[in-house]
Amino acid sequence: MSGSSNSTTNLEEIRRRRTFAIISHPDAGKTTLTEKLLLYGGAIQEAGAVTAKKNRRQATSDWMELEKQRGISVTSTVLQFPYSGHVLNLLDTPGHEDFSEDTYRTLVAADSATMLIDAARGVQPQTKKLFKVCRQRGIPIFTFMNKMDRPGRDPLDLLNELEEVLGIRSAPVVWPIGESGDQFRGVYDRRSGEVHLFDRTAHGAHRAPVQAAGLADAERLSDLLGAEEYARLKDEIELLDVAGEPLDQAKIDRGEITPVFFGSAVTNFGVELFLRRFIEMAPAPTPRLADKGDVFPEEPEFRGFVFKVQANMDPNHRDRIAFLRVVSGRFERDMAATNVRTGKTVRLTRPQKLFAAEREVVEEAYPGDIIGLTNPGAFALGDTVCVGPPVRFQGIPRFAPEHFAVLRNRRTEKYKQFQKGIQQLSEEGVVQLFHEANAARTEPMLGVVGQLQFDVVRFRLETEYGVETVVEPAPFGYVRWLEAGNEAALKEVFWPNNCRRMVDDSGNPCVLFESEWGMNYLIEKHPEVAFLESPPGTMLSVR
Repeated sequence: MSGSSNSTTNLEEIRRRRTFAIISHPDAGKTTLTEKLLLYGGAIQEAGAVTAKKNRRQATSDWMELEKQRGISVTSTVLQFPYSGHVLNLLDTPGHEDFSEDTYRTLVAADSATMLIDAARGVQPQTKKLFKVCRQRGIPIFTFMNKMDRPGRDPLDLLNELEEVLGIRSAPVVWPIGESGDQFRGVYDRRSGEVHLFDRTAHGAHRAPVQAAGLADAERLSDLLGAEEYARLKDEIELLDVAGEPLDQAKIDRGEITPVFFGSAVTNFGVELFLRRFIEMAPAPTPRLADKGDVFPEEPEFRGFVFKVQANMDPNHRDRIAFLRVVSGRFERDMAATNVRTGKTVRLTRPQKLFAAEREVVEEAYPGDIIGLTNPGAFALGDTVCVGPPVRFQGIPRFAPEHFAVLRNRRTEKYKQFQKGIQQLSEEGVVQLFHEANAARTEPMLGVVGQLQFDVVRFRLETEYGVETVVEPAPFGYVRWLEAGNEAALKEVFWPNNCRRMVDDSGNPCVLFESEWGMNYLIEKHPEVAFLESPPGTMLSVR
């Protein structure tokens, strides 16, 4: 194939792709929406009805045994599916109450995000944290108001809350018809001017039948909706057209306004319409900042970065997979590429496309795609992999832990397995490890963003490494790193009993604090000491 043909093919493939993540608070319906998108994309033939607790099938996106046992998502996975001539890469993030750093890091690989909100509860704490990460990156955020089939809040109240709580203006793309709950009939598509009325299907397992009509078709809509509901809908649409936020694509691209959709994932109401409009409005793969400037998707050299490392996805093989986001060029199986961190050339012989736990060998991949590289220690979080002149993408952010505990090995004869397992989990980013400053490294202090990660650590050490452990909670809730090279100033600090000096697994000095007040008091008392929210050289934490 000629160079010009290659270039044309690459551009076509880039334009077809959308790489996005779904962010939500627990129980907002993220797993259900994920499966319904796969249903409409043809990737699965029947949705798992997970919210109905039928347990007929496991959720498609959950692969870890702990996820299957508890019915929750505790690790990020990748789901690629086609729809209407496009290729969608959905980064499925954990939605449980105590999510992990894995959730935050996955957002680094996304070009846009869908913010899923329970229409009865509105904006909730986990959504705020994830929204903040997306806002820092400046990526487009699309909002789906879910569970309209249940009693919920007024749509205008929900829009006002987005601006008051999150500080982002909203522009409805569709508008709900009928009050939430049993009276929810469908949605009005403001872009096409059509009314979409839905019929329910058994357990929402199949596509919802749709009736469509133009808003001006008064006779038909009056028959379908009733004259009073039809008049009310026309009044609401007129109000939105006059007083609502315009749908400005440039502002959407900059993350300044969020397009809003209403629907019900469990009944499939509004899901396909959301998917169609999302593809129209969401960005194709975007440039990424590297040490030598932006790297654009259409550049010919293959370049990508590792945003996640996961061990033992297949318990039969004890493997280790590095998840790589393709940034530019065309990836080909068996190609030789350079790991910029180590300077070594690696032949990428067994690349895989990952669909939760299922795998398929990848022959080629394009910007926006996520591929799995079998990783016998060759790759680490944040590695840049490229062909041609080396570049180095910005490092993967580390986030300040909020929960701490000492991890004790219950069986001394398993010491080597204990050390290997905990080091492996640290390299994956499941936990952060801390040790007493100037002390022998024996049993580490674990730091996590969400408490459930302690259970994940214990579960994986036992099932994957045969190690039984005990997690003993520590009283700390805050960590600040100390800037190196300021030892003279540190000697003048009186360290109170409610803090503890530690080093992280990379040897960076830090301090754990029991209370925010105690931490702020010490920081204010010693302005000559730099207390950092994240390890030196990484992005700031989200708290």
